[in-house]
Amino acid sequence: MNITIVGTGYVGLVTGTTLAELGNSVYCVDIDEKKVEGMKNGIVPIYEPNLEEMFLRNIQSERLFFTTNLKESLDKSEVIYLALPTPPGEDGSADLSYVLKVASDIGEMMTEYKVIVNKSTVPVGTADRVREVISSKTDIPFDVVSNPEFLREGFAVEDSMNPSRVVVGASSEKAKDIMSKIYQPFTNTGIPIIFMDEKSSELTKYAANSFLAVKITFMNEIANYCEKVGADVDKVRLGMGSDDRIGHRFLFPGIGYGGSCFPKDVKALIKSGKQEDFNFQILEATENVNTAQKVILISEIEKYFGGSIAGKKIAMWGLAFKANTDDIREASSLDNIALLLEKGAEVVAYDAVAEGNVKKLLGEKIQYAKGMYDALEDADALFISTEWPEFKNPNFELIAKKMKNKAIFDGRNMYPLEIPEQNGFYYKSIGRKTISK
Repeated sequence: MNITIVGTGYVGLVTGTTLAELGNSVYCVDIDEKKVEGMKNGIVPIYEPNLEEMFLRNIQSERLFFTTNLKESLDKSEVIYLALPTPPGEDGSADLSYVLKVASDIGEMMTEYKVIVNKSTVPVGTADRVREVISSKTDIPFDVVSNPEFLREGFAVEDSMNPSRVVVGASSEKAKDIMSKIYQPFTNTGIPIIFMDEKSSELTKYAANSFLAVKITFMNEIANYCEKVGADVDKVRLGMGSDDRIGHRFLFPGIGYGGSCFPKDVKALIKSGKQEDFNFQILEATENVNTAQKVILISEIEKYFGGSIAGKKIAMWGLAFKANTDDIREASSLDNIALLLEKGAEVVAYDAVAEGNVKKLLGEKIQYAKGMYDALEDADALFISTEWPEFKNPNFELIAKKMKNKAIFDGRNMYPLEIPEQNGFYYKSIGRKTISK
C-alpha cells in the first residue's frame, strides 16, 4: 500500500520507517528542506537505538521516501498519517494548529478518496474537527481515523515492531478494512487490533499516559514516605510489583517524570476536563507532586554543605529525561540545573547523547565534560539525573580521586546501598536510607 506520513518528528519518522518495514511504500513529508535532504542522504535526525539500521534498509529497498511536496505524496497515497506536533499552550491545552492546517491543505489538494489517520496525541473530538475542516474544502469522500501511538523513547523500534496492541478509532467500515490490511502483519502474529469509536481512541492515549504518570508519582510519594519512617523503597517496590494486578513496571522511584508525552498529556487532559466542567483531581495532584519531586535532592545537597551551595562545583551525570534518548523536553536535569545556578553553584555536565540539545538551550551557562570522569574533576558533589547504562558500574576509586568530596546525590537509585558504603561515600538516593561516610 502507498502511505504518506506528514511530519517527520519522533512519531512520524518511527511510524513511517515501521510501515515501510512492513512492506508499504511510504512517503514522509516535512516542511524543513534541510532535514528532508539529510534524510534522503541517510541521516536520521533523531537519536533512537536500532532505528538507523531499519531506516537505511528501507531507503535502499526503495520503500521509504522523503519530500517537502505534500501534493505529490497525497496523489500517490490512499492513506495519509498525520504525525504532527501538538505542543501545550500556555494554559496546558494541546495546540492543534499544525494538525488543522494540514487537514485544510489536504482538503484543498485531494482528488479522490483518502483515509486520514491521526497519529498525533490529540484531545477528544479532534477527529470531528479534522473532518469538519476537510469537509469545508472538498466534496470528495474521505474518512478520518484515530490511531494513537504507544512508543517508549529508547525502545521505539521494539515497540513499533512488536506492539502490545493496535488501537483504531473508526466509524467507517471501509476505513476499518483499510486499517486492518495495513496492520495485518501484526494481527497475523497474534497482536490484537482494537476497534472503537474515534473519541474513545483519542481518550485511550491520554488515559494510558496519564495513568502511568500517576503510577510513577505514587511510587515517588511512597519513596518519600519510606525515608520518613525508615522503610526501603526497593523492597516495597518488589513486594508491590509481585502482585500481578500491579506489576513491576513504572514502579521505580526517582526525580520525577519528563519527556515529550507524560507532562504534556497530563496537562492536556486536565485542561480538556475543565472545558467540560470536570476536574481531574488525581492528575492535578500528580502534576504538583512531580514538579516538587524533580528538584527534591537540591535541599539535600544544601543540607550536606551546611545550608549553602554558593560557589560549589556540582558534577551532573545525564541530561536526557531518560536513558537511550537525546530528548531533553521536561527533563529533570534542566530543573535542577536552573535551581543550582540560581543558588550560586557551578554545574559541569556529561551526557554523550543529549549534550548538543542542552547546548542549544543553555549555551555556556554550564560547562560540558568530554567524559563522565572528566566532569568530576575537583567537583564538590556528583548529581546523577539520567540512568544511562555507562553510569551503572563506575570506578568508585577513580571517582574518589577526582572529587573534592566523596558525595553522590543519586536521582535514579543507580547503586545498591552497600556499594557506595563500602567505598566510603556519602550517598543520598530516593526512598532509601542515607549512607554517611
